[in-house]
Amino acid sequence: VQLQASGGGLVQAGGSLRLSCAASGGTFRNSFVGWFRQAPGKEREFVAAIRWNSRHDYYGDSVKGRFTISRDSDSNTVYLQMNSLKPEDTAVYYCATDSSLILSSIRQWTHYDYWGQGTLVTVSS
Repeated sequence: VQLQASGGGLVQAGGSLRLSCAASGGTFRNSFVGWFRQAPGKEREFVAAIRWNSRHDYYGDSVKGRFTISRDSDSNTVYLQMNSLKPEDTAVYYCATDSSLILSSIRQWTHYDYWGQGTLVTVSS
């Protein structure tokens, strides 16, 4: 499966962006789909994940209450709605998926086999 992430850009603090992750050559069915981010000089950080079949969602502590992950089966796309953005949210955001994941592994980026190319989000103060 190939993933295409899009929707990044420059936004002022307090603003919103919506990222998209579209799959081609396969589906997200029976998989977890995760969003991770990586700022310069920092480790890759778990942002959110969704279990495709049940739509159960999971969030990192730093984004809980501000970000929402969702999915659309018709377009085979996962979205990350980001509200109340802060300068510390600035990073390259990646989507990833793997059909063999178990719940206890979804926050660890090393467990995902398929990755999108990343989209840059810059939040100005």
